[in-house]
Amino acid sequence: MAVEPLFGTRAQKAFIITIAVQAIVVVTMVALTFGTVQTDAGTTFTNPNLGYQTLPCYLALFILAEIFELIMAFDALRLRNIIQLMGIVLFHGALIVFSALQVHETHVAIYNCQPVCVTDPNHLWDKVQRFLIVAPCIIAASWFFLLFWIKQLYAEFGWVIFHVVGANPKFKSMYQFYQIFICLLKFDFFCFVGVTMQLLIVVLNKDSAEFGVTIAAIPVVLLLLAGCARAVKHEVKWLMTISLALMAPAMSYLVYKLDRFYAPSTEEQYISTRATLTVFTVVAFLLLLASLTIGIKCFRDFDKGLHESKAHGQSYTPVKMQVIDAFRMGGMSERQSSYFPGGAPLQQQISIE
Repeated sequence: MAVEPLFGTRAQKAFIITIAVQAIVVVTMVALTFGTVQTDAGTTFTNPNLGYQTLPCYLALFILAEIFELIMAFDALRLRNIIQLMGIVLFHGALIVFSALQVHETHVAIYNCQPVCVTDPNHLWDKVQRFLIVAPCIIAASWFFLLFWIKQLYAEFGWVIFHVVGANPKFKSMYQFYQIFICLLKFDFFCFVGVTMQLLIVVLNKDSAEFGVTIAAIPVVLLLLAGCARAVKHEVKWLMTISLALMAPAMSYLVYKLDRFYAPSTEEQYISTRATLTVFTVVAFLLLLASLTIGIKCFRDFDKGLHESKAHGQSYTPVKMQVIDAFRMGGMSERQSSYFPGGAPLQQQISIE
């Protein structure tokens, strides 16, 4: 089946529109929750000791998640990457869990500071509860639509890997592991930013040493992920070795933070967002562990003939555009086979009059 240009089919358009529409609705619901609580709480809303900081964090995380998902969807459609589309479905499912957790955490934020923050917490909760419930419902409904459209996109994009690596099953398997690894690095980035954002906005004191360590870790982890992506794409062995080695201390740091969330001496400072922080930290750890495992597999596949496909295979031109370009350049008989990159030109065919 010939693959159409970007947004050239109904399934591609519907997939990106579904994500965009649910993003607008969900961010609107979260913003309404934030605005309602801020208006009702007044000046006490900005008091860092009252637990309301979980709400701006909630809003920031959802904006980040929806923008990230939209960019990932566009990137997956542009690259015709089925594996990344599957990752988006799993990510969307995680958003359902995250939005459901926020119902509990917003309830805790409102009622835990009852004597000081608002005169009637029950009235405030009744006003924001409807917005909090709508968000997971919209995300869940859109998830089923995404599953429907991905089924069609799978039929549309399924043969693209054949165009990139040919018919060799070994090359196909190696290239799929490469795609999985790159996709995992992208989700590693989101989880790291999500955990860091929560720690900086809600939990950590700006004068504490831990705040400085968290800030210092940001460029280090970003360089780690970027270096790892470059190393696996261009098969740079020394850079790949360093990147994979650094994943072990990164996972150790996440285990340390998870322990801090529940240690008796420090659990109080994490109480307002502990559920969300725990989910993000556990998922980040599992993603890093998966990245390390798949990364080792990709490292073992270096120098096995896949370098050109990884370096240039993502520059995919739809078949429809290839045919048009071929005719412009002098006809089909003079162009190379689109199935085997670098293959010999087709021979002149005998014409039967």
